[in-house]
Amino acid sequence: MASSPISRTTTMVFSLGIKGPQQHHPVRTVHLSPFAKKTSLNLSSTCSISGFTPVVLNRLSTVASPSQISNPQFLTIVCAKGYKMKTHKASAKRFRVSGSGKIMRRRAGKQHLLAKKNTKRKLRLSKMVPVDQSDYNNVIGALPYLKVNRKAN
Repeated sequence: MASSPISRTTTMVFSLGIKGPQQHHPVRTVHLSPFAKKTSLNLSSTCSISGFTPVVLNRLSTVASPSQISNPQFLTIVCAKGYKMKTHKASAKRFRVSGSGKIMRRRAGKQHLLAKKNTKRKLRLSKMVPVDQSDYNNVIGALPYLKVNRKAN
């Protein structure tokens, strides 16, 4: 049959919910059924990661050839992690982030024998001091969701 490529295209287009081919125009309009938008971002779902779903939700697509229908283009997120990182709770009690983005800690030496230390020394030991830049990787590894400014002085 001479029109087999057109009928095959029509069958494939029908399975996607696209209107049949018109005789005079080679361009076909794609009408897809509406999807329910999710209110929250879920990185584990393929709908949120693929670039195809937001395009379908926002507008109708026009397809120029049957090869584009069979090979849809998807966006790939390379940096998304498949799991949620855990916060080390003991470290979370010891470190804080200042307003400028520095990681701060308390000074050591107030754990025991406080009767032997004078008030001035206890006050000095209770103040916050910045963490060295060389220790930032270790602290951020234990506390992955800190809002840290690595370039803060």
